[in-house]
Amino acid sequence: MKVNLKKYLVELIGTFFLVLTVACTGLLGANGVIAPLAIGSVLMVMVYAGGHISGGHYNPAVSLAALIRGALDGSQFIPYVISQILGGILAVMVFFFMAKGSIIVLEPSNFGLKGLLLAEFLFTFALCYVVLQTATTKNTAGNSYYGLAIGFTVLAGAFAVGGSLCAGAFNPAVAVSAGLLGIAPWNLIMFTIGANLLAGICAGIAFKMTYTEPEE
Repeated sequence: MKVNLKKYLVELIGTFFLVLTVACTGLLGANGVIAPLAIGSVLMVMVYAGGHISGGHYNPAVSLAALIRGALDGSQFIPYVISQILGGILAVMVFFFMAKGSIIVLEPSNFGLKGLLLAEFLFTFALCYVVLQTATTKNTAGNSYYGLAIGFTVLAGAFAVGGSLCAGAFNPAVAVSAGLLGIAPWNLIMFTIGANLLAGICAGIAFKMTYTEPEE
C-alpha cells in the first residue's frame, strides 16, 4: 500500500506542475513559442523525475493505454486517474491564488467539432503510443531518451494543432483544468475527454499489434 501511495503522490505532483505551467503560460501573457516549449519541457522533466516510481503518466489517457498494454495493474487505474485530476484541480487553485490581478481574461475558443475531435485524438494517440514504446518495453529498457520523446510529442502537438484546431490538451486532466481556467469552453470539454480516452484505447491496441518481445 505504501508503494502505491508513493505512485499516486508522484502522479499528483507531476500533473500539478503540468497544469500549473499550462495555466501560467496561457493566462499570464506568454507569447509565441513560449507556451508549447514550456509545457513540453515541464512534462519532460516530470517524466524523468517520476517515471521510475509511477511510470510518469500524468494523464488518464496514458494510464488507460498502459492498462490495456499490461503496464498498469487494473486496481491502480482509478487511483491514478483520481490523483491526476486532483493534481490538475490543485494547480488551478494555486494559480488563481498566486496570479490574482495578473490574469489575462480570454474568450474561450469555439473550435469546430470535427477538427477538435480528430486533432485531439491523433496527438493523444501519438503521445500514448510514444509512452508505451519508449517507457514500457524490454527493448527500450534503461534508455535515457524516453522523457525527451514524451515531452517533444506534446510539444509537436501543441505547435501543430493547439489553439488552432483544438485546445491542445491531449490529456483529460488538462482538459478539465482548461475548463476551470476558462481557456477552453465547457461545451467542448467532454468531446475533448472522449477523444483523449479513445486515443488511449487505440494506442494500447496498436502497441499490442506492433510490439515484439525480444528473444531471450
